[in-house]
Amino acid sequence: MSKSSLQELRHSAAHLLAQAIDELFPGTLFTIGPATETGFFYDILPKENLKFSDLEAITLRMKEIVKRDLSIDHYHIPKIEARDIFKKNKFKIDIIENQINEDIAGIAKQGDFLDLCKGGHVKSTKELDNFILTGISGSYWRGNREGDALQRISGIIFHTKEELDNHLKIQEELEKYDHRKLGQEMDLFSFHNEGPGFPFFHPKGMIIVNTLQKYMRKITNEAGYLEVRTPTMLSCELWKQSGHYKHYKDNMYTCFIDEHEYAIKPMNCPGAFIIYNSRPRSYRELPLRLSEFGHVHRHELSGALHGLMRVRSFMQDDAHIICSMDQIENEIISIMNSIDKMSKKTGLETGSICISTRPEKASGNEDLWERAIKMLVDALNKENRVFEIKEGDGAFYGPKIEIKIKDIFNREWTCGTIQLDFIQPENFDMTFVNSNGQKERPVVIHQAIYGSIERTVAILLEHHKGKLPAWLNPVQVKIVTITDAQKDYATEIYNLLNKEEVRVEVDFENDPLNGKLQRAIKEKVSFVIVLGNKEVQNRTVSIRDINGNQKNGLSLENAITEIVTECK
Repeated sequence: MSKSSLQELRHSAAHLLAQAIDELFPGTLFTIGPATETGFFYDILPKENLKFSDLEAITLRMKEIVKRDLSIDHYHIPKIEARDIFKKNKFKIDIIENQINEDIAGIAKQGDFLDLCKGGHVKSTKELDNFILTGISGSYWRGNREGDALQRISGIIFHTKEELDNHLKIQEELEKYDHRKLGQEMDLFSFHNEGPGFPFFHPKGMIIVNTLQKYMRKITNEAGYLEVRTPTMLSCELWKQSGHYKHYKDNMYTCFIDEHEYAIKPMNCPGAFIIYNSRPRSYRELPLRLSEFGHVHRHELSGALHGLMRVRSFMQDDAHIICSMDQIENEIISIMNSIDKMSKKTGLETGSICISTRPEKASGNEDLWERAIKMLVDALNKENRVFEIKEGDGAFYGPKIEIKIKDIFNREWTCGTIQLDFIQPENFDMTFVNSNGQKERPVVIHQAIYGSIERTVAILLEHHKGKLPAWLNPVQVKIVTITDAQKDYATEIYNLLNKEEVRVEVDFENDPLNGKLQRAIKEKVSFVIVLGNKEVQNRTVSIRDINGNQKNGLSLENAITEIVTECK
């Protein structure tokens, strides 16, 4: 089964959903119904809001349409005819007028149901049997909160019942290890009504965040990066200069200070450009690699918020490499290698890679874009990396490489990104003096490896089912005593491990041993050291690891060495 055929299946399922709603709830206005990475949805404006209980009736009607074995045909008609067909649907008219640049429009037809569509379908509705509808939620037309409030019906579909059943089993497993549930159980983070979408990290959660940052600093220091910090709030004149105000204003938090408009930064890049321009630069300084753990804010729709996966405030492991044209390829290869290191260290797998090309609303001329895209392609080819092209999915200022990481549930997440940017050096008049003494325009490479640290925490919690690798675990060792007679020995071991910077706790509670062990297991501690009179007399320890494996009678010296090695 190819990925493209799965996309066609999902897209066709969205049309099936729309036809069922159209038959059951006449007068519903339809907007868009795309395939997604996990399934499909359709955004609609019904005469009266649908309820979750309506999904059952919609499902039954979809199944009925599947049995009709309707052929799915795609053809083109003049735009004037499309306007007439959809004249009662303001959303389709909007698409026809503002998004279709040609004189013709695509139409998908199954039975008596017509929809505006670019194409990409299965041949018949009979191929669409293995689906379920998963939910109903709110959305807005074009994501504009000032626009029409819509309803989104979502679903999943697969080619076979076995694939669908396997997916549902994985979903059951995911529910058990949802990062929001684990975060509460492990006392890592929380969300509160005082700040919807803004995570509160607890002490143990901050250990994870700081440890991830420490490891990333190790990677960037070894690669010659220089860390900077830029202001959280900057003048909107800066965001207009960068183009973010034009392209991203609806997602920015703004305010007025002394009658001047400011914005909390949604990105870090303009601050790095100001630092670069703070003094004249020579070619000898290039490539200049500026890294920043930047705290950014983006106004996400409330319906899109999802634990740490989608928040309104997050930390990026950002970097901006200012370099000359002939340095681009080596920098891209170096970044790819850093992403591989991160994946291996965290226990994740490097997944698919794609190059996202020029979007419809892009800055800069097409020749410049084609040149940039070729450089990305050449760098990946040199490293023998397998990749695909995602047309029109780049940032407004340049094409990008997206590197996905794969978790234990076979889900892929876009974390690492490498964006090539010829536009911002023009916007900010960035220059350096070349070897001939002439001013030359540099290139900017935007880089992220984790992407969002919050999202990385969520991915790792679910991937490891809460049992984080020892180096990342907030509590690496817990020492458990059977009676008070082992307190002195426990304190000695605590001091030895603490000296080695191992995160260690001692449980001196007057609970039975089994209760202490169960508490440590629930907290998902990497190693539990159990001490009784025998261990004190022989200066040994018994160790139970996070997976339940037990080692008894280890000498204290060997136990300390083994634990320290595992925790680094």
